[in-house]
Amino acid sequence: MLLAIDIGNTNVVVAVFDGEKIVHTWRIATDTRRTGDEYKSILLTLMSDEHISSSQIDKAVLSSVVPDLTGPFVSVATSFAGKKPVIVGPDIYDKLPVRLPEGAAHEIGTDLVCNAVAAWQMTHSANIVIDFGTALSITITDQTGTVRGVDIAPGLGTAVHSLSSGAAQLPTVPLVAPPSSIGTNTIHSIQAGIVLGYKGLVEYLISQIKTDLNKLTGVPVEDVRVVATGGLNSVLKPITDVFTHVDRSLTITGLRLIAEFCS
Repeated sequence: MLLAIDIGNTNVVVAVFDGEKIVHTWRIATDTRRTGDEYKSILLTLMSDEHISSSQIDKAVLSSVVPDLTGPFVSVATSFAGKKPVIVGPDIYDKLPVRLPEGAAHEIGTDLVCNAVAAWQMTHSANIVIDFGTALSITITDQTGTVRGVDIAPGLGTAVHSLSSGAAQLPTVPLVAPPSSIGTNTIHSIQAGIVLGYKGLVEYLISQIKTDLNKLTGVPVEDVRVVATGGLNSVLKPITDVFTHVDRSLTITGLRLIAEFCS
């Protein structure tokens, strides 16, 4: 079995794969104060609860955008798999089906590389991946499998938290679409500004990216697939039709594919 670990700014997502099948997935709060031994203890308990034996793990793969936790989790993964994990980074990019532009290998987040790999294997076409995480990250890949660039904005949850923490009279509100774009109370006003505002942001960027990608590479705009992932993609999914595919497990699937390409 494969142990896949995606270390993000808010959560560490851990999945166990049996072949292509996800046996189970866990989300653990990202905490740089925890040691590798502490995380290992947590994982052993979680696996035991799901009747998964750590002795079944024979390989591991790791992506991290939190440098302070990379080393501890390399130790955790090594202790489970009995060997060093595949670590997503510039050293393995030449083995992947997508290519990164010159000079971008050290700039693009490894989670976005995982997204690009999974989306390419899913679509085999030019695509735009929108990851609704702590940041709203958009990764653009052309029809040859070359990652052309990334757009980044604050995530939906980040925007709500920033607003409520910075304005004493504005509360944290549920991230759902309001009944109208005209807010008639505080909750609906914030929902209109953020949820409907982000709908406009996402739809505009997708349209503009398709136009610019067409100018850059000649790919017809109708051939560009749009893949949504991340825990908060469900906020916009009911109110927009711009997503071609929705896959909350895209990043972790990309990790599995990278482990296969690097084996």
